[in-house]
Amino acid sequence: MVVHPRLKSTAQASTSRIGREEQLLAEAVGLAHAINLVVAHAEIVPLDRPRPATLLGTGTVERIGHLIHAESGSSESQGEITLAIVDAPLTPVQQRNLERAWECKVIDRTGLILEIFGERARTREGRLQVELAALGYQRSRLVRSWTHLERQRGGAGFMGGPGETQIETDRRQIDRRISQLEKELKDVKRTRQLHRKARKQVPYPVVALVGYTNTGKSTLFNRLTKANVKVEDQLFATLDPTMRRIETPSGQKVILSDTVGFISQLPHELVSAFQATLEEVIEADVIVHVRDAAHADREAQKSDVLAVLRQLGFSDTFEDTLIEVFNKADLLEPADKAALANLVTRSNTPVVLLSAATGDGCETLTAAIEKRITENYRTVEIALPHDDGASLAWLYDHGVVIERRDEDDAVHLKLRIDEADLARFEQRRAP
Repeated sequence: MVVHPRLKSTAQASTSRIGREEQLLAEAVGLAHAINLVVAHAEIVPLDRPRPATLLGTGTVERIGHLIHAESGSSESQGEITLAIVDAPLTPVQQRNLERAWECKVIDRTGLILEIFGERARTREGRLQVELAALGYQRSRLVRSWTHLERQRGGAGFMGGPGETQIETDRRQIDRRISQLEKELKDVKRTRQLHRKARKQVPYPVVALVGYTNTGKSTLFNRLTKANVKVEDQLFATLDPTMRRIETPSGQKVILSDTVGFISQLPHELVSAFQATLEEVIEADVIVHVRDAAHADREAQKSDVLAVLRQLGFSDTFEDTLIEVFNKADLLEPADKAALANLVTRSNTPVVLLSAATGDGCETLTAAIEKRITENYRTVEIALPHDDGASLAWLYDHGVVIERRDEDDAVHLKLRIDEADLARFEQRRAP
């Protein structure tokens, strides 16, 4: 059972608002499907005001309780309803009261997303981050089970599973585990900082793909890098970040990073826990915001992504490094595609219309990335002694050589290079 509460005061019969609520309900159902749950019934329920005891009104609670038992007892039902998902934040008291009223397990939106992350995290870092987020969430509520993720069926433990054999009530044990996880994640953060420092010695510009979940970031990543990152048509298919090197049309080397997708009302616990991973986005030289051109709710999705970026600590000037990508152009009707193409030509922010599935428009994107990277470049002429091969190789690695003349007195280069790299080069040559 999936229930999406809608505050009446925020939904004054606006067609766009009602459409948004329907999209959010569909998204919640998609989240349930992402961990192989069978959704017997899903609906939007009106809410005059949040009730401290149950969030929903008394009549709604009773009606849904009857519906749960009717669905469970139906001969056409695919099985008994054992889980109700409330697509909103629930307090521990509200969760407990709804479980008593409906006689089934109840989880809220945060619990559902954490459950998905618990199943999907593959790397040690990802598992540490998910477990930390799950424990921070569980600490304040009545928990049926607290065991290590490895003992669960892969999830974060809100729905129970084969490993659930005891009731854990000792908060001190949870606190000890949280402290241990925070320490381990500090080591992860330190390692990432060392990796970033090493890259800056090279240094290649970093381009981060960000966007709402299921907009096609991994498909685009695979297309640009010829990698084989897991791609599925489902929410949160990618949790563990991947980085690969690509080249722009002029030969500029760039590191491309595929990151976890964002979602509306992304739980604070997850933003905090994934801070180490998301710092790759903060440190990026260019941010490519991948959007689903064919999604009816794409503008609201954009607002959600920008809100999370600001929550991560981005200033309002981060849009200076932004490129917008309208993906899935192959799914658009010709009239819609033409309208978007017109938007591309009028936007102040670089916008690219493409299809990661077919590859159409990807060359335009790499050219736009190169243009963004080289905006701070200067065109300079440098003369090098013939025997200074190290400096020559360094300039080829860090700049874009426009012209080269091998003359008797020296090697003359005309190149475009970032001002910071030019300063580093001059420091290298200083006596």
